[in-house]
Amino acid sequence: MSRDNAIVDVGIYSDPERYHALFADLRREEPVRWTEPDGYRPFWAVTRHADIAEVQRKPDLFLSAPRTTLNTIEAEEAIRAATGRHQAQRTVVSTDGEEHRALREITREWFLPANVKKLEEKIAAIAERHVDILLDAGNRCDFVNEVAVWYPLRVILSIFGLEGDAQAEAKLLRLSAEMNGSLDPETRRSLSQGEHMLMVVREMFDFFAPIVEDRRRAPRDDLASVIANAQLNGAPIDDLSVYSYYLTVTVAGHDTTSASIAGGLEALLRRPEQMAKLRADPKLLRTAVDEMVRWTHPVKHFFRTAAADYELRGQQIKAGDSLLMCYPSACRDEEVFEDPFEFRVDRAPNPHLAFGIGPHVCLGQFLAKVEMTAFYRTFLARIDDLELDGEPVQSQTLFMGGLRHLPIRYSVRA
Repeated sequence: MSRDNAIVDVGIYSDPERYHALFADLRREEPVRWTEPDGYRPFWAVTRHADIAEVQRKPDLFLSAPRTTLNTIEAEEAIRAATGRHQAQRTVVSTDGEEHRALREITREWFLPANVKKLEEKIAAIAERHVDILLDAGNRCDFVNEVAVWYPLRVILSIFGLEGDAQAEAKLLRLSAEMNGSLDPETRRSLSQGEHMLMVVREMFDFFAPIVEDRRRAPRDDLASVIANAQLNGAPIDDLSVYSYYLTVTVAGHDTTSASIAGGLEALLRRPEQMAKLRADPKLLRTAVDEMVRWTHPVKHFFRTAAADYELRGQQIKAGDSLLMCYPSACRDEEVFEDPFEFRVDRAPNPHLAFGIGPHVCLGQFLAKVEMTAFYRTFLARIDDLELDGEPVQSQTLFMGGLRHLPIRYSVRA
């Protein structure tokens, strides 16, 4: 396989050992590489921590639109033909400048550390319920599908004011998995990638439409009401932006956190000494959570488009060129991390880029850390004798995700 095609090969992304071997070579030999893979528009693959940070800190020069994520030419053309846009949705992630700042401002307060702290008691209760699920399962389960995917989804639904509807939870869980699963046999529908993406987005929007209508008619003290009734420049934001905002908060807030929780547990199971260190000193959860996020790097990439010519690590970037920011590679950069291929619950400092950096830094990063801390605090206190009960399976995705299956065996502490 050519190096260009390897950079977009979903089989490599679902095999961490092969992925990190490929990108370690790229960091060493071609940290900013012009890439022309079959079936995709060309781009620069940016693999070093410093270069990705440099790009993200120059939002006026490197734009989030029009190309945001890695889709085939077929998928891009299908989306454009169906919607007249480069993306099937219009989100805070894919906007720039004043529009981006205004969209972030809609929910910024909800995700500030002081406000997230007010949710700690509710989140802790949800964590307790999901550890109870492990107890009810006996002494073995698929941790991903029975716990990790449900817990953050229910946290998100609780702040949306939508908790308690089991049918809605199941449907949203399925759609969330399918949203980033257009290349995964377990979630991909028997359609082209573009058709799959359009269908899932439409179903997501259909799911949210009655919620938006309800919150506009009778606003409540929840995030769903804040977004549904938001305004830009004194006028209500359009339905496309509202539905897209709901989708982004749900999928990004769910998939990234569930991937970090599950991948963090796999890392601990494979390193008993790190598990023992964390059990012995629960205060290490603060650094352990960040290390889990660095280790699992749930968001694999985002694109930027150069608005003007620019030189990056000796390469001449032309206006209009696309740049693929390879976050897992940045999270293993030897120039930044001591022993980057070691998982350490006490790693500090830990300047990983898994949440991004600059104006587009993840809005929900504080919520994600509180969720993970609450879960592991309860989990480690109540569950013992943990071990793998089979081989974990990675999801097949180029964009966002983690483990698809994590079979475990365990006992319950008295």
